[in-house]
Amino acid sequence: MALSCGLRARLLAAFAAISAALMLPADALAQGSFPDRPIRLVVPQAPGSATDLLARSVAAEVEIFLNQKIIVENKPGAAFTIGLDIVAKAAPDGYTLGMGPVGALAISPNMVAKMPYDVLRDFQPVAQLTRGHLLLAVSPKSDIRSVKELIAEAKKNPGKLTNASSANGSPGHVGGELFKVMTETNIVHVPYRGGAAAMNDLIAGHVQLMFESLNSIAPHAATGAVRGLAVSGARRSPMFKDLPTIAEAGVPGYDAPTWSGIVGPAKMPRAVVMRLNEAINKALASQAFIDRFGKIGDEPAGGLPEDFAETIRIELAKWADVIRRSGAKLE
Repeated sequence: MALSCGLRARLLAAFAAISAALMLPADALAQGSFPDRPIRLVVPQAPGSATDLLARSVAAEVEIFLNQKIIVENKPGAAFTIGLDIVAKAAPDGYTLGMGPVGALAISPNMVAKMPYDVLRDFQPVAQLTRGHLLLAVSPKSDIRSVKELIAEAKKNPGKLTNASSANGSPGHVGGELFKVMTETNIVHVPYRGGAAAMNDLIAGHVQLMFESLNSIAPHAATGAVRGLAVSGARRSPMFKDLPTIAEAGVPGYDAPTWSGIVGPAKMPRAVVMRLNEAINKALASQAFIDRFGKIGDEPAGGLPEDFAETIRIELAKWADVIRRSGAKLE
């Protein structure tokens, strides 16, 4: 699909800022010498998850601009911490990077009692990749066809409806918990090991509803394999323009957007960070990525490392408040 005027303008502005940032003295790890071997991109979730699909889509384009292979490795488990701990403790040379979805960088740190790293201290944000929504969907075997009908059914039968999520501490988990608090309903959370397994059970009718990233659930919603009711952010999704936001559909004030980006270990050389950032921004603006990514839901983000760092800082504080108010826990 063609780039929208707004998205094109944002990406052009990002390129201008990046060009200015790159006008700095060369150091021992100048951009011209990096990378000279394959880069490892650690995904802290299972194959087939929204983060995995995004990582592979981005890697396919970034490696063209870096002229170097990017090897995607899945290291799921322990509320994202297994994969990201590998990144935090890697050499800060740019050859080990990690996918940082909102669940890993803003939600889990507020739910895991003993984190092996500090998000703000131990990672170097490289670039934000996406911004988007969760889709609130129900099983096609269900008679529920709106958010108001879902709320009514949950209140009529407290504790009977089940909400699948891709993992404890995932956006779908706390997004569902926030929904329960704001609607005063009792819906049982059922965590899975990855979004694919959860969606299979939703399609089969073994669970009744799910809050899941558009990246992974959009194809199923488009074919009717699941029934989309609403999206979680403050504005409608360009891909599902006919679907209301959850706030519009009957839960005023509800807002649980999604986002994802790439991080590396702290203390990476600035030249290396900017080399990676430049390649990622080019990849996000490439027609090949737009054609592929435009079919799965979220919107490309882009921008400088500092932009992504600010997103992480703000969202980390916001989700701390949401988790405190909702009482969400890692079962």
